[in-house]
Amino acid sequence: MKLNTLNSRKFKSKKRLGRGIGSSKGKTCGRGHKGQKSRSGVAIKSFEGGQMPLYRRLPKRGFKSNIKNKKKIAMINLSKIQLIVTKHKILLNNKINLTNLQKSKLINKKFTKIKILGSGDIKEKLDIEANSISKSAKEKVEKLGGKITLVK
Repeated sequence: MKLNTLNSRKFKSKKRLGRGIGSSKGKTCGRGHKGQKSRSGVAIKSFEGGQMPLYRRLPKRGFKSNIKNKKKIAMINLSKIQLIVTKHKILLNNKINLTNLQKSKLINKKFTKIKILGSGDIKEKLDIEANSISKSAKEKVEKLGGKITLVK
């Protein structure tokens, strides 16, 4: 291998347009004569020559929910609360609410509200502060003498 045999060109250079008849892309530069496509700044994306475009021929389907306006509510079952209480004894003396759960990194910070659901059982008397609570969960907590505070 010698320096004069090395080829530094890895790609083919583009054909220079509008440089005379001999360049094979002279005069009209490969765009043909007249018409919309021969002029600059033209983008005909889905134009099909006057025929009804495919995207308009097909029926509209589906539904896209607006996720931006979706309320970020953490749903927690009583069984999960019982697990939290048995593992983390710190929450027993405090109220179980959104800020305490977020501080102890049991709930993600993206949630703005908390809802207690009635699946499972609890064994201790608890003070719960939530935005909403299901009927079954409310009955189970009050049965043990717990306190429920609804926050709006």
